[in-house]
Amino acid sequence: QPLARLCSPQLAGASPVNCRNARESSTQFQYLVVEKKGAKQNVGVIQLNRPKALNALCNGLMNEMNQALDSFEKDPHVGAIIITGSEKAFAAGADIKEMQNSTFQECYGGNFLAHWNRVSLVRKPVIAAVNGYALGGGCELAMMCDIIYAGEKAQFGQPEILLGTIPGAGGTQRLTRAVGKSLAMEMVLTGDRISAQEAKEAGLVSKIYPVEKLLEEAIRCGEKIAGNSKLVTAMAKEAVNAAFEMTLTEGNKMEKRLFHATFATDDQKEGMAAFVEKRKAKFTDH
Repeated sequence: QPLARLCSPQLAGASPVNCRNARESSTQFQYLVVEKKGAKQNVGVIQLNRPKALNALCNGLMNEMNQALDSFEKDPHVGAIIITGSEKAFAAGADIKEMQNSTFQECYGGNFLAHWNRVSLVRKPVIAAVNGYALGGGCELAMMCDIIYAGEKAQFGQPEILLGTIPGAGGTQRLTRAVGKSLAMEMVLTGDRISAQEAKEAGLVSKIYPVEKLLEEAIRCGEKIAGNSKLVTAMAKEAVNAAFEMTLTEGNKMEKRLFHATFATDDQKEGMAAFVEKRKAKFTDH
């Protein structure tokens, strides 16, 4: 019996996997591979691991995702987080079998999909390393991240319209902010996908790498970020994100407040002293 996912009909063909009974613990995951990477083990990597379902985002997987994010958020040694999938699929969409019979009352009363937003609330930088399909909920998951790297064969799309619904986890909002109204409207209304190169040209993706090099390059970026002050990095991320929520005047005011706040940190003193003394800074995250 085929598993319907939030993607085009051509992709809805894998065998169903029961997502409702995910075994969750701090050390064992059913739908994820979670580990630390990098020379200093300071980059957290969350790999979606439902290969038979093309990493379709079931409720159990998203609960585990939130648990892994919380763990890395609390880990003082982790300075950046990567979310990735397989070479064939980052995530081909949400698990439609879980939601197809839901009623309006259940969706609205239970605030359906609200817990998916945890990715966008993490204070540490999150990098999406996207190979293969990033469709529907998969595209939305990638857009919740701070940086998107894509493999050469990656495809992005919001095909919910083909299933008689619309994006429900930020697709209409984040995609429009990333690529502009015309392309976002075309993708949402037709369900058509765009390639990695088209995504980069539109501003959705920052860099494209060969499929086999993608995760390595994402980890390298994560290591660069993790090598800076984690405290000041969080301030920088907060300031950039404010640009999507505030007017230019209010955003500039917030930036100034955060900029001034860095001068209360030990890391600002160390960073500027190291620059003047022509040596490498040794940040302590204080």
